[in-house]
Amino acid sequence: MKKYLLMASAIFAFSADTHAMSETMTTGYTETKYPIVLVHGFLGFEQLSGVDYWYKIPETLQQDGAEVFIARVSNTNYPEVRGEQLIEQIEEVLAITGAEKVNLIGHSHGGPTTRYAGSVRPDIVASVSSISGVNKGTVVADTLMEWSDNSEVFGDAFEVFISGISQFISFASGSDLPLAPVESVRSMTTEASVVFNAAHPGGIPDSKCGEGDYEYNGVRYYSWAGAKPLTNILDPLEPITIAFSQFFPEGVANDGFVDPCTSNLGMVIRNDFAMTHLDEVNQMLGLHAINETDPLTVFRTHANRLKNAGL
Repeated sequence: MKKYLLMASAIFAFSADTHAMSETMTTGYTETKYPIVLVHGFLGFEQLSGVDYWYKIPETLQQDGAEVFIARVSNTNYPEVRGEQLIEQIEEVLAITGAEKVNLIGHSHGGPTTRYAGSVRPDIVASVSSISGVNKGTVVADTLMEWSDNSEVFGDAFEVFISGISQFISFASGSDLPLAPVESVRSMTTEASVVFNAAHPGGIPDSKCGEGDYEYNGVRYYSWAGAKPLTNILDPLEPITIAFSQFFPEGVANDGFVDPCTSNLGMVIRNDFAMTHLDEVNQMLGLHAINETDPLTVFRTHANRLKNAGL
């Protein structure tokens, strides 16, 4: 099985939209049966200005035997649109590797995106793992959309602002996929999530902060999340998570974007890691809470969990 290397200095792509990591000496600890496909969240990217969205995560998993691919989906759009883009790339991965299925891992808006793929194509998805996914929406989106709907001035300004960021990320990351910035935010509201979950119920808990079905229609579901908007004062991105944490009611745990209870899906590994929404994917550049769980360790352990489950 031939693999390809994705690095900041050299990219050998098997297609325009999906990349796999290179083959190295491995221990087998993360050597899952099926390839792992990482799916970014809202305003996400593969690489931007030399910084990987999944900072050191693919390399870490690869070193111990996993076969890892990074999907490229629209940085803003409905989860159904992103999900269809993802399905096309899953089919490419299967064609290249000869595997029958893949293990999907999605962060933030990548949660509903991967869930959509698992829902409509369970024949090619072995598992869906959601990292602080907006599985039941987020108060951040609720508030922004309420302000936009009730104030034309704010709504117009918000659309210009979020569209500008989305278009910049698309340009800077070399993507030409369709964008829908405001619609993407609206899809993360509690109201929109209720509709989405009715159509794609796999793994969604019935209770407020419980677990969902571990397996639904042949697909295994897992989740984990952080619960701290501030973990390292040296991290230049933490003012963002601190600012958005103000949207949450006093006393409600959050990672700066999502209430961990609303992110629960299937088997909940943990929903109280000392991580911000960005720490969860090892940003910024690996800065996270000192003396707390390393995000890379969480990924390695989960890959081993998938391996032991025969996935």
